[in-house]
Amino acid sequence: MNTNAQESCQRATCGNAVPAALRGERLCLDHFLDEGFHRAHYTLDRCRNGRVLKSGDVEWLLADALAIVQNLEEQAGEPHPEQRDRMLELLLVLANLHEYVARHAVRLDQPA
Repeated sequence: MNTNAQESCQRATCGNAVPAALRGERLCLDHFLDEGFHRAHYTLDRCRNGRVLKSGDVEWLLADALAIVQNLEEQAGEPHPEQRDRMLELLLVLANLHEYVARHAVRLDQPA
């Protein structure tokens, strides 16, 4: 099996390459960032409205996403300035979400 083969983004009509750090996600950097922003804003809205959150979603947003974005920043070579700005913006959104969760009583769904 050729491990050097470039994988393409799983989104329809997107032919962008998937960075090594996102192979598990099967998304290009742009679509990963789009999804990260969507999930972060969705989760923050749920927090602010007092809705129960799935612990897995919060764990991904607060731990895995930060690690993935940090690794992308280190390993992506020279991303386009727009992508770098979006990565930094997503880190700020995630930091704000983390702060919100730390300071408020957020209800988490406890699996049975």
